[in-house]
Amino acid sequence: MKSTPWFAFGLVLLLVIAIGGCARTARDTQGFATVNTAVVDAPFMDAWRATKAVLRERGWDIYTRDKRGLFVAYTSMKRRRLLVPKRTQYTISLEPLADQGTRVTVETIDQVYGVTLLTYPGWHDRKTTDDAEALAILEAVQAKVSGA
Repeated sequence: MKSTPWFAFGLVLLLVIAIGGCARTARDTQGFATVNTAVVDAPFMDAWRATKAVLRERGWDIYTRDKRGLFVAYTSMKRRRLLVPKRTQYTISLEPLADQGTRVTVETIDQVYGVTLLTYPGWHDRKTTDDAEALAILEAVQAKVSGA
């Protein structure tokens, strides 16, 4: 019977460690995205149409087509390390300028699909290191509005 208090103490200690280890705050994802900007010499609606055409040509899933100047597009999902699904999110915003130009901004962020103990499964942002595709989008939009 002498071992019963130690067993109970050990069990309580184990529960405190387990519960304390599971709860955590969400990861701070500020600064994970890369941002590229270009000014296109075209009216806002022409730049909007050109951006939509460029995204369709790439075959990406476009989730937002806001005529106020916002696109959210995702690349096709790929598997990384055989198990972890991965994709890239592009948020393209268009802003009309006073001199008939349009500022096009592309924000790129990598995402992985997963779950933590206290969350539902979903896409989680990861730091982006490659912005070559964002630069290609900007160049394609500029080429489309110039007629090339």
